[in-house]
Amino acid sequence: MTTPIRTETLREGQVERIVLDRPKANVLDAEMLGAVRAHVRTLSSRSALKLVVFEGAGPHFSFGASVQEHLPAQVGDMLASFHALFRELEDLGVPTASIVRGQCLGGGFELAIACGQVFCDPSARFAVPEVTLGVFPPIAALLLPWRVRGAAATRLVITGEVVEGDQAVVLGIADVCDPDPEGALWGWFDDALAPKSAVGIRFAWRAVRQPVARALAEDLPVLERMYLDDLMSHRDPVEGLNAFLERRKPRWDHR
Repeated sequence: MTTPIRTETLREGQVERIVLDRPKANVLDAEMLGAVRAHVRTLSSRSALKLVVFEGAGPHFSFGASVQEHLPAQVGDMLASFHALFRELEDLGVPTASIVRGQCLGGGFELAIACGQVFCDPSARFAVPEVTLGVFPPIAALLLPWRVRGAAATRLVITGEVVEGDQAVVLGIADVCDPDPEGALWGWFDDALAPKSAVGIRFAWRAVRQPVARALAEDLPVLERMYLDDLMSHRDPVEGLNAFLERRKPRWDHR
């Protein structure tokens, strides 16, 4: 049976690579989320670990979470699992990085920008297009202002605007845009993390990420209830999701 992710331990246990391995879309559906979360839980005993790296197999990072799983019958379970992944990564207390090529959309965008360092190449296309389906991205609404000044973060969430690799660095969505983003990541790791104690790095990470951890613990449940109890009580979100699945234009009635 094939698994939706590939993992690799590198640099004598200092780096763990997690590859979303269902190209070309690398959709973060229930199966892939379950596999990522299960692997993250295995990392808690790895005392030498200094960095967890996320990457997408093939030409794209990820097209995002499953649209089918956003429909009313599944969205509660989907959001619970998706949001748990971000809490579990913060609980792990290990620095994270992402390598982004091609499309990095929706839930894939949220996973990439939640990482401490984002390395992309010029083909990268970042966006949270949920608003075009009549919904919104809770994690991006919470964490994007941590990376991008508030006005730009607001614009990206309410418009679904696509940002290309070089511009992503200007805005702060990505940290480095390089034709060889993996090489750039390893250069950064060798200079910045490899010479240091894993203990010191991990405590420094936890200290500086306290605002993120607090937002995930306190603010994310509020956004989750807003999504499930308020947003999904309206007609337009369901219409937008169904229109996407049926490959047609949504018929909004603004209710």
